[in-house]
Amino acid sequence: MKRAHSATFRIILIVVFLAVAVGMTIWWFYVAIKSKTIFINEWFITENAVRGVDLSNHQAQVDMQQLAAQNIKFVYMKATEGSTYVDNYFAANWQNAKDAGLARGAYHFFSFDSTGEEQAKNFIDTVGDSLVGDLFPVIDVELHGKYGLNPPTKSDVVREVKAMSDTLEAQYGIKPIIYAQRDLYDLYLKGDFNENPRWVRSIYFPASWENGDNWLIWQYKDQGELAGYTGGEKYIDLDVLNPHKTLDDLTINNPPSGGIF
Repeated sequence: MKRAHSATFRIILIVVFLAVAVGMTIWWFYVAIKSKTIFINEWFITENAVRGVDLSNHQAQVDMQQLAAQNIKFVYMKATEGSTYVDNYFAANWQNAKDAGLARGAYHFFSFDSTGEEQAKNFIDTVGDSLVGDLFPVIDVELHGKYGLNPPTKSDVVREVKAMSDTLEAQYGIKPIIYAQRDLYDLYLKGDFNENPRWVRSIYFPASWENGDNWLIWQYKDQGELAGYTGGEKYIDLDVLNPHKTLDDLTINNPPSGGIF
């Protein structure tokens, strides 16, 4: 009887030990992911993936030929923010991307300090009246500055983002892509922008784990390192196209009937 009790006790100790070891391993793995010690997203990017980058004035002037040589197929660059700001490097990088044969797109960083229509006008004045042959325009929606602590109401966000989306659609003949983190998208945009393609930011875990296949572009890493940019920023954002899509699906091929500005 004593031997039976002793054997049972040893089994319990082993099970407890293994459970603690597994739990500690999972916790270490989770902390390593969240601290960006390891990037598991890279394990899910296949050799055939259509890879891209997004950039702004932080990367300054970019050698697009060098990006292309590193298997980058498309590039999105910040064009505007709010109703007046224009990225200092947009014009040069926009032309350089075309010269390098890269698929190019422009994004707007949305501000809660001006109307959506005013911001659309700033974007159109900067990028041009036509985007035929280029990638869909993007509205980047984030809570920034004072709005991180004092967020706007959902009704205000929906109204102004919709005003910008509708204005860009009238100009370019296509619904713009919405870039947003999942929590912000779920809180403010879900249900009102279902027809706008989604660009998801998921830098810790694969986009499909949280969003299924309901996305067009996935920003999978915010600490990418490539050669070719001259700004003080060490890193560059890395993106990948949905494997069920092609760059043709992301390209404006037909001009709209007429502009609005």
